[in-house]
Amino acid sequence: MALSFPAELRYADSHEYAGPGTAGMRLGLSAFAVDQLGDIVFVELPAVGEQLERGNRFGTVESVKAVEEIYAPLSGTVLAVNQAVIDQPELLQHDPYGAGWLLEITASEPSQFDDLIDAASYTTKLEGAA
Repeated sequence: MALSFPAELRYADSHEYAGPGTAGMRLGLSAFAVDQLGDIVFVELPAVGEQLERGNRFGTVESVKAVEEIYAPLSGTVLAVNQAVIDQPELLQHDPYGAGWLLEITASEPSQFDDLIDAASYTTKLEGAA
């Protein structure tokens, strides 16, 4: 599968992304992370109003291969949770940047976005790891 990494997003070393959303910053898992997991069967996410701290765990994703923790690429307050991806985890596999987004947050430190990896650097990093 050809993996894509939209240029408007920024990426964490742990393979989460952040980018502009409808009401705040949208968070999710990169296509690389989703591809590595395989068939996703369960997603656990925090509730609206919860506080996220950059680098701390905020949820889990379970596939037929493994259970992986999801880490916050930015600090902030959860504004919205994508209930559709909880109800249908396969959305994450089919469209990680669209229907498979995970959370929208109000970033408490918007400058953290600039510390994340841009799409070109993320692609280069992944190619170097292969």
